[in-house]
Amino acid sequence: MSDYAIGDLQGCLAPFNCLLEQINFNADRDRLFLAGDLVNRGPDSLGTLRRVYELRDNVHTVLGNHDLHLLAVAQGSTDSRRKDTLTAILEAPDRDALLGWLQNCPLLVDIPEHQAVMTHAGIPPLWTLAQARERAREVEQVLRAPQVGEYFANMYGNQPAGWNDDLQGPERWRVITNHFTRMRFVNLAGELDLATKGEADAPPEGFMPWFQHPHRQATDTRILFGHWAALEGNTHVARVDALDTGCVWGGSLTALRLDDLTRIACHC
Repeated sequence: MSDYAIGDLQGCLAPFNCLLEQINFNADRDRLFLAGDLVNRGPDSLGTLRRVYELRDNVHTVLGNHDLHLLAVAQGSTDSRRKDTLTAILEAPDRDALLGWLQNCPLLVDIPEHQAVMTHAGIPPLWTLAQARERAREVEQVLRAPQVGEYFANMYGNQPAGWNDDLQGPERWRVITNHFTRMRFVNLAGELDLATKGEADAPPEGFMPWFQHPHRQATDTRILFGHWAALEGNTHVARVDALDTGCVWGGSLTALRLDDLTRIACHC
């Protein structure tokens, strides 16, 4: 049995199938851990979501910002955007099964066999892993509860930029969601800059990549994340592994074999 952590698919079905072939994926023995953003921007979001759903007994995936956007559009909480490639999913005869499964996916997955944890954008540097797990569960419970419509209606926005224990309701859910699905740059206070999407060595003034924060909570747990294609899979920080290598932008789709940390890439 082998376990593989794979970066953002974003509707790139052909590279995903290519990568599964390249790693000799066997549904009888192997497991896949997907870093979220299964859909959007790529050429076949419906086919990709169906393929992951087909493999769901062997797949553990976290929710990314594009996955949540799809669910919000499906709920009627927002409109599709010009660059979205979600229409085929929304009009598919099996949309309810696909979206129902997706909505029940977590924000954070523990992989104790490899002393690892996966989220879409990383672990906020000033949160302990225990705090991250607890806050992820808060939002996961809302996604499965009657107030999910209220969640999606208030999900969008960049404020508040930082965490506060006194946050409540939709504002608290939004801050948690932004940290797990949109985070790249943070300042010393742990506040997010959500407007900048560039390379790690070109942060806005006063900010830094979250994994370079000087007071990042110490942990021996490996952190696996996607979301940040501009990193090209490199953080240069021990036990922090970037998985998004920009497949949808013409880069590659990468799998990290957790058993021995070998990287396998399928170029797009």
